[in-house]
Amino acid sequence: MSTPLSNSTADFYGIFADVDGKDLEYWNTTRAFADEVRDQINDAWEKAEYRIPVVKRAADLGIVRDGIDIPGFEPMSIRANRLITMELARLDGSIGTAIVVQSGLAMKSIALCGSEEQKEKYLAPMARCEVLGAFALTEPTHGSDSIALETTAVLDGDEYVINGAKKWIGQGSVGHITIVWARMEDGQVGGFIVPQDTPGYNAETIKGKASLRAIHQAEIHLENVRIPKENRLPGAKSFRDTAEILAGTRIGVAWAALGLAIDCYEKALSYAQERVQFGKPLVSFQIVQQRLSDMLQDIVSMALYCKRLLEMEEAGTLNEKQAALAKVHNTRKARSVAATARDMLGGVGILLENDIIRHMCDIEALHTYEGTDTIQSLIVGKTITGVSAYR
Repeated sequence: MSTPLSNSTADFYGIFADVDGKDLEYWNTTRAFADEVRDQINDAWEKAEYRIPVVKRAADLGIVRDGIDIPGFEPMSIRANRLITMELARLDGSIGTAIVVQSGLAMKSIALCGSEEQKEKYLAPMARCEVLGAFALTEPTHGSDSIALETTAVLDGDEYVINGAKKWIGQGSVGHITIVWARMEDGQVGGFIVPQDTPGYNAETIKGKASLRAIHQAEIHLENVRIPKENRLPGAKSFRDTAEILAGTRIGVAWAALGLAIDCYEKALSYAQERVQFGKPLVSFQIVQQRLSDMLQDIVSMALYCKRLLEMEEAGTLNEKQAALAKVHNTRKARSVAATARDMLGGVGILLENDIIRHMCDIEALHTYEGTDTIQSLIVGKTITGVSAYR
């Protein structure tokens, strides 16, 4: 059965050859979406424009869901969700990140921690991108040590009063609601649905990015922001609840890194087949074949990681340490594949029209967000040794 990788040597071991049924439909829908919007991507990236209509188009096709069960929407399996993530990254890191922010972070927070009333109010409109959401955990002075967050939420009568600052918040300046994570009076971490037009919510889009340029991320200052008590997510009672959400997106980064690497490899292979130097196509040179082989080795190893992640995720046995190892491995390998592909294209490798330089820049953000390389390695290190090197 034909899949979006059937005509690519990237799936060298046929790891995804058995995808069928509704999972394949979702994957093909995502690939068709990529083909539809591809012409806009490099222009948006170069101009640092966040094209929300592109994200809304993905919602129209039913792929802004993160596998969340929502009444009125067709079921989406874990496998379909991960294939969507991979295919979106194969298109573009910014669009992939935007959809992860919307579904894997903001919607997932409500799905896992929200009340039934909150789920009914927000999930379907967010799946249609009628309501755009953000997820505000990282602070200007707390990134990797996000558990030490300083933003506070104090109950005052029938309202919570929130004060603090957040940074690197996707859709935080262009959306409708933000899930703000704050320290409560009992010292635990809670989640709160904050409409972005609430007085005291001040968000500014971060400028000067050289990565993920086609999604807006914000620095947010919260000054005596008052929200109704019912805007608290009742299931968010500690940082452990926050970490459960982040574990899912960390798995998604491993899949996204694979998709990005596949596109770099495919673009490099296509260029080498067409480009003639010294009277011969580049693919006839030994060093070029070796480089293509090296890239493929990395991609196959990344795909095998993802395959095993999927098996454990479907079985309900996957833990955060295993997700951490995959995130580190796959983003490192994607960086290597992107760098090799860019070098293979020579001078034209820095042109956006060939996509690789955009991927090469964007992988730097994926390598860092949802837990830096160092922190994820230390999580694995603690598991191996039983000794924590950071806390």
